[in-house]
Amino acid sequence: MKYVPDATGERQFTEDLTTDRESVDGLLSELDEYAVEQALQIAEGSDDAEVTVVTVGPEDARDALRKALSMGADKAVHVEDDDLHGTDVMGTSLVLARAIEKSGFDLVVCGMASTDGGMGVLPALLAERLGVPQVTLLSEVSVEGGSVAGRRDGDAATERLEASLPAVVSVTDQSGEARYPSFKGIMAAKKKPVESLDLDDLDLEAEEVGLEGAWTVVESAEARPARSAGTVVKDEGEGGKQLAEFLAGQKFI
Repeated sequence: MKYVPDATGERQFTEDLTTDRESVDGLLSELDEYAVEQALQIAEGSDDAEVTVVTVGPEDARDALRKALSMGADKAVHVEDDDLHGTDVMGTSLVLARAIEKSGFDLVVCGMASTDGGMGVLPALLAERLGVPQVTLLSEVSVEGGSVAGRRDGDAATERLEASLPAVVSVTDQSGEARYPSFKGIMAAKKKPVESLDLDDLDLEAEEVGLEGAWTVVESAEARPARSAGTVVKDEGEGGKQLAEFLAGQKFI
């Protein structure tokens, strides 16, 4: 799960063209809440399942972990290191893979994409690094025996998919509404364990992550132009014609 800048805030870049996380509040990525929900539902159907939430991020990312714990997760792992600044999705997948291997796993449940970067490729990269099957973009997921199964809804067809465990899956925002943390859950989350890891704990070098190890970089950025005043069309008999001309001029028709 990922700690992201609030999409309702005024998001911007820093001088080195990385995401400015200081000028806007952060929170648990909404799309990852669906993943937490599905993991909890799977665990509720098992006698001995345990849900561990994992994130890579700054100190404030613990707020996102606490929300997942208050929803019902059992424990959390927080990877924090100053050398992670500027890490892209390739580096993030490497760090997450090491942290997940260290913790041990049967099933990794991811959101379909982050609400800041929006790349949507991390689950596939993670599965490749872990050497396990991937079943992505599921709107329905279940675990039975040694397999995970789910439904993927496309524009023209619906697919039923299945993979043997261990595996990585990602779920969409159609998989089921995430539960709201109860007061009891919020209080219980304060006592749940949060393990802190850094690059040394994961046997990683600074050169493998951060801006230096990034495969992708932002070369330039500029502020979005202010929204201009709209065009008002008064219908005095020619409104339909004027609207058609406007749409044609914008190449909408």
